Amino acid sequence: MCVGLALATPIAVLVSHGGEAGVSSAQGNYLLRITRFTLLQAGLSTLLSLLFAVPLARALARRPAFAGRRWLISLFAVPLGLPPLVAALGLIEIWGRNGVANKGLGLLGVETPFSIYGLSGILIAHVFFNLPLAVRLILPGLERLPPEYWKTAANLGMSGISLFRLIEWPAMRRSAAGAAGLVFMLCATSFTLVLVLGGGPAATTLEVAIYQALRFDFNPGRAVLLSLIQVGMTLVVMLALKLMSVPTEAGDTKGGATSRPDVRGGLHALPDAALIGLGGLFVGGPMVAVIVSGLSADLSRLLGDTLFWRAAATSLLIGVAAATLSVMLASLLVRARYSAEAKPGSPTLSLLASLSSAAGSLTLLVPPVVLGAGWFLMLGGGTGQLLAPLAVIVLVNALMALPFVMRVIEPAHLSTMERNGRQAVLLGVTGINRLWQIDIPAMLPPLATGFVFAVALSLGDLGAIALFGSDRIVTLPWLLYQKLGSYRTSDAAGLALLLGGMTMGLMIMADRLGNRNGYGQK
Repeated sequence: MCVGLALATPIAVLVSHGGEAGVSSAQGNYLLRITRFTLLQAGLSTLLSLLFAVPLARALARRPAFAGRRWLISLFAVPLGLPPLVAALGLIEIWGRNGVANKGLGLLGVETPFSIYGLSGILIAHVFFNLPLAVRLILPGLERLPPEYWKTAANLGMSGISLFRLIEWPAMRRSAAGAAGLVFMLCATSFTLVLVLGGGPAATTLEVAIYQALRFDFNPGRAVLLSLIQVGMTLVVMLALKLMSVPTEAGDTKGGATSRPDVRGGLHALPDAALIGLGGLFVGGPMVAVIVSGLSADLSRLLGDTLFWRAAATSLLIGVAAATLSVMLASLLVRARYSAEAKPGSPTLSLLASLSSAAGSLTLLVPPVVLGAGWFLMLGGGTGQLLAPLAVIVLVNALMALPFVMRVIEPAHLSTMERNGRQAVLLGVTGINRLWQIDIPAMLPPLATGFVFAVALSLGDLGAIALFGSDRIVTLPWLLYQKLGSYRTSDAAGLALLLGGMTMGLMIMADRLGNRNGYGQK
């Protein structure tokens, strides 16, 4: 109920303001153009991500034992936790006007430089984030194919095309469809990457337009209409995702020995090696660029700046508060669902179980900028306020982390209840005594994993702070965005290295905590 209220309140504010907003012909054309571009870039990003992910996943499945494969698969997990602003800076270092790609084109005699800004930059950024995700979702299906399939294919003399059509594609079709829906939703609700790399009104999505309508124009009517369109579009995408049954576990992607009739060594391995090498270069290049440019910045001066430490303290304060709230909400929702499902037959308890299950997914329906827009209007822009905007930022970050925290806690809670529940009843340990003596100690590892993961997500988030950021409320992502906006690229590079290092350190900690206790959060 608390989650529903936190989501419904800003939506209600948006709807109430929407009744006052009329749609003129010019505004209708503007809304149509923004919506069309949002769908266009999301569709193209999805197409490109899957177009490269399928052959790359095939190449990795065909070559399960090359040196460095495990590290490459681990590298593909890094963009999932990398703050978008940090990635954007790395992409600018590679694909920007003075980046590595344009310098290489210049050596080849190409005079017109490639532009990272606009639709091209948005597509590159989205493929950078979503190509590794799609590969990690598609690859396990190929690696789980029984060896008997390949023996039969060898006996029948199948060629590469026949192998793909009759064996590989059926194995990857479901996961590829699920990956396509997931990538489309992520791209349709993308904010930070479009804000930084959009480059102007011609390359603006719904979320960026909401931000601009409130932050620069203070046009609540337009922001409300954009927000309602965004929520409606997200709802349609989520329903489509539900129908496509997205796989919930990426599975083990380290591979193993297999005998395929289409795998030969020598020169025949060059196409696969080229695909794998280019994939690793495309994903790893921007990360290396962030490290190199960050190390060349004046880090000692940045670390001596009181504004940096104030921003870091604010970010950590918001992250810890948001993570605490998210873990508490996730624990209550998981507990309520388990208690309701443990007593079947009651319509009321069945409804409670359904609501508890849906609460985590509902937070994906309303993007952070839309949530922030409702609270922004409720607070009158938050001008001159401090505690209320901070509370909103914490709440939005907690809700955005909730689905991921629930994925960590729920299987651990189920396992704990199955292992300890009967023993607790036999020993007569119930109520608060059971909670403190049995349940909480057993759940501490997954709770710690979810907490650290939520802190990392909040630390790199720009969506909520974008509306309320000011001289009084400064976080590390907001400070980095200001440095980029004022073309202080050296300072931005140093901040990106520090922010990326902090975030990735937390993600690694969460991953190790999860793997150590068997509760990974992939």
